[in-house]
Amino acid sequence: MLNKYARAFFTRVLTPFAAFLIRRGVSPDTVTLIGTAGVVAGALVFYPMGEFFWGTVVITLFVFSDLVDGNMARQLGRSSRWGAFLDSTLDRVADGAVFGGFALWYAGGGDDLVLCAVSIFCLASGQVVSYTKARGESIGLPVAVNGLIERAERLVISLVAAGLAGLHAFGVPGIQYLLPIALWIVAVGSLITLIQRVVTVRREAAEAEAAEQESEGRGSAERENTEDQQTRGSETAK
Repeated sequence: MLNKYARAFFTRVLTPFAAFLIRRGVSPDTVTLIGTAGVVAGALVFYPMGEFFWGTVVITLFVFSDLVDGNMARQLGRSSRWGAFLDSTLDRVADGAVFGGFALWYAGGGDDLVLCAVSIFCLASGQVVSYTKARGESIGLPVAVNGLIERAERLVISLVAAGLAGLHAFGVPGIQYLLPIALWIVAVGSLITLIQRVVTVRREAAEAEAAEQESEGRGSAERENTEDQQTRGSETAK
């Protein structure tokens, strides 16, 4: 849902900025690298200190680079396999930094090993969810399912909750509990998404193998039929 509607909206909004960067000679890859560096810095500098509000502000400013670099590539007509690979790889780095920052906080000043474990599970499951789709597509399967919580949902839920939880430092009472709730939601949603993708890949693999066997069976039958016709033709000629 977020990929379909929010991405389209922000793409329109950020198009003029992308055009400005192009005029300044900035490349899409540079934007990708700077955006990832900003997200990693915001997550691993602010979150382990419990500065969730300012960390989220910094991350939000840089996370839009994921839309800007793609917009720039389209305007330049330079969409490439390398650009897609770099963007996807650095997305995983940024996601790991965000949930790694949460884990460091709960392992330290946050003093909650359960939430530390939940944060680590969110980090790991997010990577595996992405891998299942990439691996399924690499073996020729469509992996025709999105799942309950994808990258956009993981980031929005976590960052919004973290930013609001950070308002506790400004005197807003009780709001700090939003982040633990969000982490549990992301953890459960990621597990469901992983199961959905695994089940889908298993079904598609079985269907593909059945189709291959059927095709091989038809090919074998056609070859036998051709051989029979040739044999009969040879006997008739004799």
